[in-house]
Amino acid sequence: MISARPACPAHFGVAILRAVCRAGLRFLVRILFRVRVRGMERAESAVKNPRLLVIANHESFLDGILLGLFLPFENPVFVVHTEVIRRLWWRWGLTLLTDYLAVDPSNSMAMKRVVRLIESGRPVVIFPEGRITLTGSLMKVYEGPAFVAARTRATLLPVRLSGPARSYFSRLSKYPRRLFPKIILTVLPETRLPMPEAANARARRHKSGERLRRIMQEMALGESPQNTLYGALCDAVELHGRGRRVIEDIRQVEYSYQELLKMTLISGRIAARYTAPDERVGLLLPNMTQTLGLLLGLSALRRVPALFNYTAGQEGMQAARDAAAIRVLVTSRAFVEQARLSGRIDALKGIERILYLEDFRGEIRFSDKLWLMLWALWRPRSVALKAKPEEPAVVLFTSGSEGKPKGVVLSHRAILGNIAQIHAIIDISVDDRVLNVLPIFHSFGLTAGTFLPVFSGASLFLYPSPLHYRVIPELAYDRGCTVMFGTSTFLGNYARFAHPYDFYRLRYVVAGAERLADAVREQWFEKFGVRILEGYGATETAPVMAVNTPMAYRRGSVGQLLPGIDYQLVPVPGVARGGVLHVRGVNIMSGYLKSDRPGVLQAPESELGAGWYDTGDVVAIDEDGFAHIVGRIKRFAKVAGEMVSLEAVENLARQVSPAALHAVSARPDAGKGEALILFTTDTALNRAMLQKAAREAGLAELAVPRAIIRVEALPLLGTGKTDYAALTRMAEAL
Repeated sequence: MISARPACPAHFGVAILRAVCRAGLRFLVRILFRVRVRGMERAESAVKNPRLLVIANHESFLDGILLGLFLPFENPVFVVHTEVIRRLWWRWGLTLLTDYLAVDPSNSMAMKRVVRLIESGRPVVIFPEGRITLTGSLMKVYEGPAFVAARTRATLLPVRLSGPARSYFSRLSKYPRRLFPKIILTVLPETRLPMPEAANARARRHKSGERLRRIMQEMALGESPQNTLYGALCDAVELHGRGRRVIEDIRQVEYSYQELLKMTLISGRIAARYTAPDERVGLLLPNMTQTLGLLLGLSALRRVPALFNYTAGQEGMQAARDAAAIRVLVTSRAFVEQARLSGRIDALKGIERILYLEDFRGEIRFSDKLWLMLWALWRPRSVALKAKPEEPAVVLFTSGSEGKPKGVVLSHRAILGNIAQIHAIIDISVDDRVLNVLPIFHSFGLTAGTFLPVFSGASLFLYPSPLHYRVIPELAYDRGCTVMFGTSTFLGNYARFAHPYDFYRLRYVVAGAERLADAVREQWFEKFGVRILEGYGATETAPVMAVNTPMAYRRGSVGQLLPGIDYQLVPVPGVARGGVLHVRGVNIMSGYLKSDRPGVLQAPESELGAGWYDTGDVVAIDEDGFAHIVGRIKRFAKVAGEMVSLEAVENLARQVSPAALHAVSARPDAGKGEALILFTTDTALNRAMLQKAAREAGLAELAVPRAIIRVEALPLLGTGKTDYAALTRMAEAL
């Protein structure tokens, strides 16, 4: 249905009135909202195109007026939602500025009117989301505007609005709002949306809509972050208010932003007395608020926290210490005693000083209290040492599942860039309560589980261990958690012990770090009515590279690659499907620290050149952009001259025995090059069952393991991943 004032050239007298109103209103709005326009030269260049379609995100009732005032278009037509135009003051405002067309974006007949407008040569401005956002993130993108762009072959000019959502003209009732927030309009490079090839008009319309959604996500991503972790904390404090309670841990004490900031400042100041700027400082601490405060405090004073994986064993911890050349270690006596780590710490070579959190309180001087209460707490940005976004923020260590752990140096830009990429596709807001049971020393637990909620204003509950399978479901129920991250192994165990109502409030459950088992996926859906969103990442990518979302979901895939990630698939001889995934983007690590060259940063580089990261994973990407993991290149065995994916063999075992756990390793074989060994917890599984399943699936006989070893449990790393290094040793010992 179309209800609009005719979009036609204005009368001369009306044109003069509009010009006067525009000039006065532009001056007033620019002063009140401190409006800045970035990329104005792109808009001025785009005006020269005979057919122009401007698309923008929709944050508030101000959006149309802002675009009408500050974009240099002559005689444009604004396409607005019929619901919005019902507001009298908004309708009057648009009438004084420009022509408008009120439409229902789901109505295909309305889009035909828009097509005629573009073909007539008039610039058209449209909001592809239709309605104003209720989440602060991208909402549903309608297919109509995309089909219009493809059909008319118009130049597409994306414009990103930032700031109106924080005004009183938005519809985010629980979002911190201000009377006159700063507003930025960013004009992005123009693009085109060619008509896709498909069997029928409906399919072409759908594909066009998907491409426009990706453009909108790229637009939501914005520019490369120009901040630091500590700066992001200060931004969150200013935006959400010092009194907002944001974090809680096992001690069941809720800390506000003010209290977290106080903890950050004082712990960073004390730790800085024993360290030097740019020094890597070891942290051996569990998930608790003090850990986060210390991490951010060190970062504020240009120290680089290096988070030890305390489940890696003595050899793994020593390799991590050597790689990062760590001389100062910060830990907790209570944690060391409870986790029985004293022997490992005493055996660490190269550690010159150990600091205990319990001693920090006694080291607070009177001068520290004065500094904190009279200056630092109220001017927190002034106490931070200057740091650039590309400088190291943290050092994490790889799991060591396939060799010695390596230090992965992540910059401020990489971590904050990955958070921005996640925000572009998933809405995490002040309405959410995040339960993070993944250890902070794991990149998934650090970036997605900790930094993402804290910097977004969501409430966070930090739990120290993901292994408490009975406690965690009860905790999710008691705290009313809405977001949870986990691995397939952990999620499967939670489902076993949870009451059907324990996860009643969960709206996002994201699985990563390992392949999501079909049995776990189905159990969660049947028992809790929750669809698990499987994702994919690596420590080297800060970590998220791809994830399924409610708007883009495909079972069996790990979702579409995040906006802002470039990729290439390099073919593998002998592997017919997919290729080795190489990626680059804002979230890529600064480089590796390895134990054979202590303290020396080795920048990422692959066969494609500098700045590219070779994931080592064989990935297939379908025509709709969904990524499917075929297997790790290191997890292919050459059996009788044929490349066999060990992950495919594991999938075969899961099909035969979905309730059990399975893992495959390979060992040298004199006759066939390598032999496959299946480790399983199923005591009844045999080769005949696997051979039958292989024939039904069309797999070669080579994919059936030669030997089947029964185990009570598979060896696991602290992150929940299968310990393939241990399995390899077990296979070679047979």
